[in-house]
Amino acid sequence: MSRVAVVTGSNKGIGLEIVRGLCKQFDGIVYLTGRNEKLGQEAVQKLRSEGLNPSFHQLDITNEQSIQALKQHLQDKHGGLDVLVNNAGFAYMATSTVPFGTQVEQTVGVNFFGTLAVSKALLPIIRPHGRVVNVSGQISQMSLKKCSAELQARFRDRNIQEEELVMSLNKFIETAKSGKHAENGFSDSALGMSKIGVTVLTFIQARAMEKDSREDILVNCMCPGWCKSDTTGWERPPRSAADGADTAVFLALLPPNTKDSQGRMFHDRKSIPF
Repeated sequence: MSRVAVVTGSNKGIGLEIVRGLCKQFDGIVYLTGRNEKLGQEAVQKLRSEGLNPSFHQLDITNEQSIQALKQHLQDKHGGLDVLVNNAGFAYMATSTVPFGTQVEQTVGVNFFGTLAVSKALLPIIRPHGRVVNVSGQISQMSLKKCSAELQARFRDRNIQEEELVMSLNKFIETAKSGKHAENGFSDSALGMSKIGVTVLTFIQARAMEKDSREDILVNCMCPGWCKSDTTGWERPPRSAADGADTAVFLALLPPNTKDSQGRMFHDRKSIPF
């Protein structure tokens, strides 16, 4: 049976470059996914015009029905999954005038809770020697430094439980809506706090995989760096989307039984502290 890779939120930007890289190097089927089927199919056709051969499946990581449809497809057609890259994400532009509480609810809702929902559905069907890559960012480290000492210690505790992490992110949303997030110890970055969630979730998932009966499933997160995109702009960021995708592809293709690559954050293929 063929090996299978899924990249969430991959019809453009870094996600598309991750799919492109996997199509060139991964020995198996690569699924490009996106909320909008038309845009997803157009991206697939673009890659096929380059001689690559991705498949498409619709996926909205904020919609449980959509997530379950993908899971069912993977189980029915392939019997499981080998590589999951949780790339789908959202960010408001710095110039946005949307109220901060609304920005927080949507950003954390997509980046953290969406990633959590996809993970809960798909991690159980990942096969031995599987690879999970969560796209986070060094903005999570920057935001962590702006949190209270108590929260910093909590988020850095490698024994933190998923329930506590979820409770903390929900509290961030609640206090941001009332303008009391700072006095409750949270940073003032919706994106940064959402990526703290993704980073800490990675550590939790990696810990669970170490106890799992399936052999050699590695879970890591990575920072793509400041890349050119619709959100960050096309002039100032020094890195291309392909530059940002490189480490995700590297982690997705780690060979069997790679040592010292579990539950870590990577940037430019190197492990960095959180």
